[in-house]
Amino acid sequence: MIQAAYIHIPFCEHICHYCDFNKVFLKGQPVDEYLDSLEKEMKLTIEKYGEQKLSTIFVGGGTPTSLTAPQLERLCGIINRELKVHPEIEYTFEANPGDLTEDKLKALYEGGVNRLSFGVQSFNNKLLQRIGRTHKAEEVFSSIESAKKIGFDNISVDLIYSLPGQTLEDFQETLKTAFTLDIQHYSGYSLIIEPKTVFYNLMRKGKLPTPGEDVEASMYGVLMEEMANHGFQQYEISNFAKPGFESRHNLTYWNNTEYFGFGAGSHGYVGKNRYSNYGPLKKYMQPLEQGEFPLMHEHEVTVVEQMEEELFLGLRKNKGVSLLSFEEKYNQNLLQLFDKEIKGLISRELIEIEDGYLRLTDKGRFLGNEVFQSFIGVLK
Repeated sequence: MIQAAYIHIPFCEHICHYCDFNKVFLKGQPVDEYLDSLEKEMKLTIEKYGEQKLSTIFVGGGTPTSLTAPQLERLCGIINRELKVHPEIEYTFEANPGDLTEDKLKALYEGGVNRLSFGVQSFNNKLLQRIGRTHKAEEVFSSIESAKKIGFDNISVDLIYSLPGQTLEDFQETLKTAFTLDIQHYSGYSLIIEPKTVFYNLMRKGKLPTPGEDVEASMYGVLMEEMANHGFQQYEISNFAKPGFESRHNLTYWNNTEYFGFGAGSHGYVGKNRYSNYGPLKKYMQPLEQGEFPLMHEHEVTVVEQMEEELFLGLRKNKGVSLLSFEEKYNQNLLQLFDKEIKGLISRELIEIEDGYLRLTDKGRFLGNEVFQSFIGVLK
């Protein structure tokens, strides 16, 4: 049974300088027609694979909360009807602070949504402006307070560090402010400068003063330390939760399990196939008008690729990769299969074996990408 679904809403009222996700400016876009297409894609998918009892649904973007309250109500209705949402599900919407009016919050809450993930990034208003965010720090507090009053009791906040012009002291201040929110989950990511973004163009011109690798590492160290001090357990490289509030949806990816992807530019993983939809709205919507899937690309994952993915995804989790589960799944002994690589990484104190799990050490978390790369292309 497939247990997860991701739904992409590509509309934004403003494009952030670091964002490379599939998105378009909201004004003048065929939002209602796009919702029609989402409904058609869900119907086709359930016809093909049968009804599933999902444990997690995540609606991301773009900015899902840029939709109007009636559009959000309609979207929730489509999801509830086609995907058979039940009370035990983890049902998350990404939200932009300042977007969430009371009528939008009510539409989401009454539509079965029980988790909100706010893209906060920083509590420094100058930094927010510099990275292209339109909200101010004060709006974070008012939005989260309004969400709590409506009834939401599972709230997450995204933070970004290593921003242009950001100091270690500034990031410490952002964390200090974040901990006053009384919420259940935080994600903390270092800035990645992607092609086709405003920041990428500035970097190429030498006009993007980032803090540098040493300061970035210090910020990550402070992030882990302060999260632990405030009772948030790190369960993945970038994610921290109060006990029992770990993101089921995130864990779907890191456990390398199947999920549906709905919407323009979304990705999915069903059976042995990873697939992606067309990103441009017209290219996504046109096939659905003919009763066809909007597939842009489909790839059958080989056994070797599955094993590699099991490692570089599973090692992101603090718990790591179960040696027993790996052998049961692939009929291969993980320690023998990657003997040279594992011994080399252990000698460098980047990974360790404990309680039947292969996992990153504290030192290894700072060099995660280097560790993951060690397992790619080894098997033939």
